[in-house]
Amino acid sequence: MKKFRKHIETIANVSEKDWSVFSSLLKKREISKKSIFLAKGEIEDNISFIEKGEVRLFMPEAEQEKELTFGFSFQGEFISAYDSFLTRTPSVYQLEAMADTILWSISYSELQKVYKTTSIGNTVGRFISEKLFLIKSKREQSLLNETSEQRYLNLFKDRPNVIKQIPLKYIASYIGVTPQALSRIRKRIF
Repeated sequence: MKKFRKHIETIANVSEKDWSVFSSLLKKREISKKSIFLAKGEIEDNISFIEKGEVRLFMPEAEQEKELTFGFSFQGEFISAYDSFLTRTPSVYQLEAMADTILWSISYSELQKVYKTTSIGNTVGRFISEKLFLIKSKREQSLLNETSEQRYLNLFKDRPNVIKQIPLKYIASYIGVTPQALSRIRKRIF
């Protein structure tokens, strides 16, 4: 929880009173590697801070090789099926821990209490939603404006932990190519 508070304090000054309210509503969740902690069809009830670990966002398919990975979140970042969280509707994708993961989560209803009872709640909520939006927007623009090779190279620059920690089949899906095409891209680059 210390890492989370430190991260929050990069956004805004947090009084002891506000931190006491906010932290009392956080739940520590320990997710084992390869565990799905939000399945397709479930309503996302949490926004979480990743204290340790990494998470993949993907569209499940009956044939695993056809799954579409469209996002990753890592230590020090937030994770949520945010569209489901906001609309209170079932998620069309899943969240999977790619490593043993520790999350600090706040539920939708508890977050509403934070908004009403603390001076920093709205600031923190806006910051989290802006971060999640920017990641999504950057990915969409990348898919529309860059080649698969450019998207792969940008991973090195923007999210080097993806390249180090995530299996290549998920990276291929994330940049929108087959594993065989990723292999060819890697050969050209290296």
